[in-house]
Amino acid sequence: MLHGPRGEALQHGQSGTLPHFLEEPVDAYIVKSNPIKLRCQARPALQIFFKCNGEWVHQSQHLSQEHMDMGTGLKIREVMINVSRQQVEDFHGPEDYWCLCVAWSHLGTSKSRKATVRIAYLRKNFEQDPQGTEVPLNGMIVLHCRPPEGVPVAEVEWLKNEETLKSAGAIDTRGDHNLIISEARLSDSGNYTCVASNIVAKRRSATATVVVYVNGGWSSWTDWSPCNVRCGRGVQKRSRTCTNPAPLNGGAFCEGMSVQKSTCNTLCPVDGSWGEWSNWSVCSAECDRQRSRECTAPEPKHGGRLCDGVALATDNCTGGLCTQNRKLLHDAKPQDVENSSDVALYSGLAAGVVTVVLLIIAVTLYRRSQSEYGVDVIDSSALTGGFQSFSFKTSRQANPLLINSSMQPDLTVSRTYTSPMCFQDSIDKELMAERSLLDPLPDLKVKGVAERAEYHVMSHPQTFPRGLAPDYRGVPVGTTLGRRGKNLFTPQVSLSPSRPPHKATAVFGCAGGRLVVPNTGISLLVPHGGISEDTTWEMYMIINQEDSSAVSEEGSEVFLSPAVTYGPPGLDLSCPIAMTIAHCAEVAADNWTIRLKRQTQENKWEEVMSVDEESTSCYCLLETQRCHLLLEHPGRYALVGEPLNQKAAKQLRLAVFGSPDTNNSLGFTLRVYCVDDTPHAFQTLTSALLLSLIRRWLWASAAGGGRLLEEPKIMLFRGNTFSLQVSIQDVPQLLWSIKPFTTCQEFSFSQVWASNQRPLQCAFSLERYSHSSSQLSCKISVRQVKGEEQILQVYTSVVENEKGVVPFFTQSDCTITSQTGSRAFKIPLSIRQRISATFDIANAKGKDWQLLAQKLHIDRNLCYFACQESPSSVILSLWEAQHQDSGDLDSLASALEEIGKVQSPRTATHGCSREERDSEFTPLG
Repeated sequence: MLHGPRGEALQHGQSGTLPHFLEEPVDAYIVKSNPIKLRCQARPALQIFFKCNGEWVHQSQHLSQEHMDMGTGLKIREVMINVSRQQVEDFHGPEDYWCLCVAWSHLGTSKSRKATVRIAYLRKNFEQDPQGTEVPLNGMIVLHCRPPEGVPVAEVEWLKNEETLKSAGAIDTRGDHNLIISEARLSDSGNYTCVASNIVAKRRSATATVVVYVNGGWSSWTDWSPCNVRCGRGVQKRSRTCTNPAPLNGGAFCEGMSVQKSTCNTLCPVDGSWGEWSNWSVCSAECDRQRSRECTAPEPKHGGRLCDGVALATDNCTGGLCTQNRKLLHDAKPQDVENSSDVALYSGLAAGVVTVVLLIIAVTLYRRSQSEYGVDVIDSSALTGGFQSFSFKTSRQANPLLINSSMQPDLTVSRTYTSPMCFQDSIDKELMAERSLLDPLPDLKVKGVAERAEYHVMSHPQTFPRGLAPDYRGVPVGTTLGRRGKNLFTPQVSLSPSRPPHKATAVFGCAGGRLVVPNTGISLLVPHGGISEDTTWEMYMIINQEDSSAVSEEGSEVFLSPAVTYGPPGLDLSCPIAMTIAHCAEVAADNWTIRLKRQTQENKWEEVMSVDEESTSCYCLLETQRCHLLLEHPGRYALVGEPLNQKAAKQLRLAVFGSPDTNNSLGFTLRVYCVDDTPHAFQTLTSALLLSLIRRWLWASAAGGGRLLEEPKIMLFRGNTFSLQVSIQDVPQLLWSIKPFTTCQEFSFSQVWASNQRPLQCAFSLERYSHSSSQLSCKISVRQVKGEEQILQVYTSVVENEKGVVPFFTQSDCTITSQTGSRAFKIPLSIRQRISATFDIANAKGKDWQLLAQKLHIDRNLCYFACQESPSSVILSLWEAQHQDSGDLDSLASALEEIGKVQSPRTATHGCSREERDSEFTPLG
């Protein structure tokens, strides 16, 4: 090893090379008041100094260090300096503040590149903000944007409705930061914002609203109608509609007439008349003669009637004295003397038939005379339910030029739909038992009213094991805790206080079964063997509406599902039941804390578990629209949500109905309903409309109802404390007028957020200027302030038969509420037992119930299954509840096939305590 000056020189690379920079200073920006560091690194180098703006930086401001290059054994020198904002601001020169490095070696010096240092900033105001515009469909959209001055130069991106807009297809954002859409589509309507940003800040421009409108176009003319008179000069018509396309987003309505009339001449019908009789023919060998006449004086023309009477007449030639077979005709014996007894028999039968017919006519006339005061006043078929056919005008048929639509509207076509109209038992009883309904006809004698009224107040019928009495103390039935709030601007749909809740009952035994409340998304599955043999239970499910104020004292939680009670309270099961409940929460993002709660005997709600946590007492499988629960104790349960931030959202279902004003022949009413997006909430709305409709039919009430004018739509309502606004837009002002100060109505945030399945309603009263205006075209905007907006498009004919004005129902089969035995399960019992026997006991290959849960994607809370007597059976019960609609046995078969291919052993892990594991199941190694 060398020492002394010679050795030091070799270490610094005195081998005939100048210093070589391994790292040179780079351009930098000072953000706010934070200084920046400039760095140099060279080899070989005895010294390195910075030179800024032509002057040497003092040695005391340098921070240098050396380290050995392990590859060459040479020393590498590194030096750094800090540049502050004050230094840059104090410098005044023809160019930007700059610095470079100078490195020395025994052979000379080397210089690095110049690095500039600038103060970064971004002005607040845009040099040019984008301006809102209205363009026709397929037109060009150009939005200009010049960002604020800044160092470094700001980058620009575009937002559409607060979401980043990607450049694709017809969208071009390259030219001078401008947004260019060469062919505008309806989906391009929205609020556009230009966002400029650099390392200092981010600036937003003013929002520009772009509206893509569609001018209306006439459809083809219909065929000419028949002439309006049967005889003579009349008028015939043909029509067309402004639906090709329909005007949208403020587009111009079609110019010209929608109806054309033309004169027509209809030839008058000519009734036929007989001509003169012909002469009698020669007497024939049978002693008769004939004569004829024709219907030619005149002939029947243009739909006239034919002649009455006979065209051929026959007469005896000799007045009965003609001989036949050498005998006088009047002396010949009748041929039917021998059949005189048959004639008597036929005569008796004819007399009997005539008597029966007269009797039927008399009974019919008697019943008609009595029907004005008897039981036939009310059509029983309309009250007992079933599948009824009804017609309504289609609002539109998927116009390709309408947002979220795919077909052309046709207001001239009326379709007949056969859809199940489920007259829920509660509506039937309310209609028959409600005093206000029976008061207008006090003399009616309606069969079954007493029985129905008595049944209306009966408690839930149940059967219990011998020696066990019913006990309802734990679960109050038919009561609610909260109170309904009043809506001063938009009253809620009126429901009778005495109306019983939705419910379903069935008797179950050892074979188990399924209990369903139709069209509510609520069901209950009792596994096979859950009830002991030789025992039956009459189980029930009841859906109650709870006030969200009853959830917690703080009021921060709201109901996300209806409250569901199942029982009876003394129910004794050997394994958990599976309950499915529909909810309205947006679970795609983690913005909620969702809990399962149960009502106590003190009518308070206590937490059972959080859906994100693990528990050995309950299992909760949360899906996008449903939640599947494994429960062991009867009671009243509900899903309750606590928003974690203002992005938490509930899904709302919006529907618009229309009906003529019964008090004004020119009036028409639009009603907008807003409910939580659960099947039960929409069922409650349609049931209320149906009850209102029946009242209207029976007693010409001016209550609600009407026909559905647009498919119900879904929107997200955020928990940002902002209200919900409902406004009517684009009403043809030349044809229609609207009641002043009602074009925009509002629901407060608390009304919508804590509505808990109750429908909210607002109405718009319109009046046409003349009877010739038979069509209504407008749109209804439902938007949350600083939130999402949904458009309900209305295209309808306001001239309808009163009996054709009916609500629209999208319900499925309403008759099946329970299934027992093997019919209720998708998995056959023999296969279920074989699966449970196979997977409840672990084997060397790790094929156990945990692997089964993993393949069926329900393995989040394994601790719950581990504490069950037969984990595999409980897993299959949960799979049954999850697939009750599809019954996809192929997925189960695929999972079992994958498990069969497992070769390597697996270690079982779960969250139960050692005592629980040792007592309930054998742990796997």
